[in-house]
Amino acid sequence: MSKTQASLLLVEDDQALANLISEELEAEGFQLAVAETLADAHAWLEQQQPALIITDLRLPDGHGMALVKAVMQQDESQRPGIIVITAFGSVRQAVEALQAGADDFLTKPLDLDHFMLSVQKVLENHKVRNELRQFRKITQQRASFHGMLGKSRTIRTLFDQIRVVARAQGPVLINGESGTGKELVARALHAESDRAEGPFLAVNCAGIPQELLESEFFGHAAGAFTGANKARKGLLQEAQKGSLLLDEIGEMPLALQAKLLRALQDGSIRPVGQDTEVQVDVRIFAATHRDLKQKVEQGSFREDLYYRLETFAIQIPALRERDDDLEMMAQQFVRQIAMTQGKPVKGFSVAALSLIRGYSFPGNVRELQNVVERAVAFCDSDWIEPQHLPSRLLDALSPVSDGTTQTTDNSDKEQRLLAGNLLPTLDELQQRYVHMVLDEVNGNKRRAAALLGIGRRTLYRWLE
Repeated sequence: MSKTQASLLLVEDDQALANLISEELEAEGFQLAVAETLADAHAWLEQQQPALIITDLRLPDGHGMALVKAVMQQDESQRPGIIVITAFGSVRQAVEALQAGADDFLTKPLDLDHFMLSVQKVLENHKVRNELRQFRKITQQRASFHGMLGKSRTIRTLFDQIRVVARAQGPVLINGESGTGKELVARALHAESDRAEGPFLAVNCAGIPQELLESEFFGHAAGAFTGANKARKGLLQEAQKGSLLLDEIGEMPLALQAKLLRALQDGSIRPVGQDTEVQVDVRIFAATHRDLKQKVEQGSFREDLYYRLETFAIQIPALRERDDDLEMMAQQFVRQIAMTQGKPVKGFSVAALSLIRGYSFPGNVRELQNVVERAVAFCDSDWIEPQHLPSRLLDALSPVSDGTTQTTDNSDKEQRLLAGNLLPTLDELQQRYVHMVLDEVNGNKRRAAALLGIGRRTLYRWLE
């Protein structure tokens, strides 16, 4: 914020001092308002948002500390800087003001040069803080997308695909292994589309008894079958003007697939037991962890429905394909779960993090979340240790009966090194040590390079 843009509020009942400060600040190009009482200051603050408040502690209608505390209740992004002016005998109170959130305090009589330096310092500090806050906000937004967390190239590509596909109108086929977050992708598609204000419904096709599937999807007329005492809308009608996620679409019977294809083609459905058709306007998201093309070849899935759904296909990457996201997601889960459980757990020890990195997580994000939830529950200190993790993470790195190491999707070199059953190569030792140093400095590559006694270019080359 430049001087000419900065708006300041001076709260001072000493007219001579107020005039002196006003002349000094206005000469430097600052815009200044003056209030003589707390009441005047509060009234002015209801209308304006200054960059800095300069307040005396002793005022005719109260104590300046009350103003400091009121300002500190504001949202951090809107909170101005605060400089407290006090008589020498009130230094203890000035320190209390600093503890309450004031940025600086000055004693009377004022040294004007010191005063102007303080104003500049506080304004500059707040400018830097706001820039950092904005940077963190932007960074967080880039790493989070409708409940999905990640900054790897693969996940950013997925986020971009969702934004593009959401603007279309056709059905979407969402492919991904169990636990990758297919419903989250569907919800993101809905939220990014022009149907965001409409309903979003999700149903697991494998979780409904076959005899109820048709009624569940298309509804039924009163008396259509035993127990149908009144007419009932199906999911396709309930999702009108919105989106419907059909999870595990591969489990849908062939007869129902034909009716679904008809709904996709002309937007019409016929409830069970009803002679007339009903028009529906709903976007279908179909999700599966199975190979639908293979099911088409086997004759258990309609080819025409498959190609209708496959117009817009999205493939969710497995967690093992998102190495850059694993640690960040694990740490985020720790923060969330520790807060929910009311525990002071801060994160993983180096050894525990090595086990997390060395495991392939076949259950993907869902399994990672479950692992972290268990670890936090068992952890009785600030840091999760290997003993707090499920045994399968250690078993994945142990030798098996034939003398070989269990296979994961990480490199064989890393597995042999962590398992310790084979002598590591020099390259392996170098990689392990570099990652240990990076862990110790929280990923700061500049500090890591300095500790290793190498240049950052060399460090980047070693990490390739």
